[in-house]
Amino acid sequence: MKPIQKIIRRFFHFLIYLSFAVFFTIGILRLAMLLYGKEKTFLPDSVPQTPAALVLGAGLNRDGTPGLVLQDRVRTASELYFSGKVQKILMSGDNTSLNYNEPGAMKEFAIELGIPEEDIVVDFAGRRTYDSCYRAKAIFGLEKLTVVTQAYHLPRALFICNAFDIDANGVPADDSNYRLSSYTFWWVREILASIKAYWDVYIGHPQPILGQPEPIFPQ
Repeated sequence: MKPIQKIIRRFFHFLIYLSFAVFFTIGILRLAMLLYGKEKTFLPDSVPQTPAALVLGAGLNRDGTPGLVLQDRVRTASELYFSGKVQKILMSGDNTSLNYNEPGAMKEFAIELGIPEEDIVVDFAGRRTYDSCYRAKAIFGLEKLTVVTQAYHLPRALFICNAFDIDANGVPADDSNYRLSSYTFWWVREILASIKAYWDVYIGHPQPILGQPEPIFPQ
């Protein structure tokens, strides 16, 4: 075998071992996050009481109303409110433009469901899960809350919130029958998002948009 062929062969073997190591590490990290989330996930009737529910944003319809995924999140939070599990609901989502307002749409839908406006708080700078969890404590003063989102998203959201020393439990909002293709895509995408969450929490420490504190429960 020629020297160049030996080099190519060794390099090829190195890539195989490296790929295996990367996928193994990703798998372990994802599994750890899933197991962590499982311990802190409850059904609506069994979740411990907390001062507030944190509803994470999701896509809107073309007319600006909540999409099916977001509707389920707001409905689940409303169920927690009416059953006395939470006192307030923090709607946190993306409002990067005048024509796209997740928190506003969430608030309007919650009011339609019968939630009093004075018990709804909106966070217009929750552009992603990391920002929503960070601001829930830094801006709105929440040290204990219930996260409401779909099951595929809940482990990552709980991991991030608890990383900021928030005592967070979660309730899945999987009320509708989503398309199998969509749900499969969400679960696969969540693998990469989980790795990004580890990076943000332990290494990157990105700074969300901040401002003056707006405590939901003033001392």
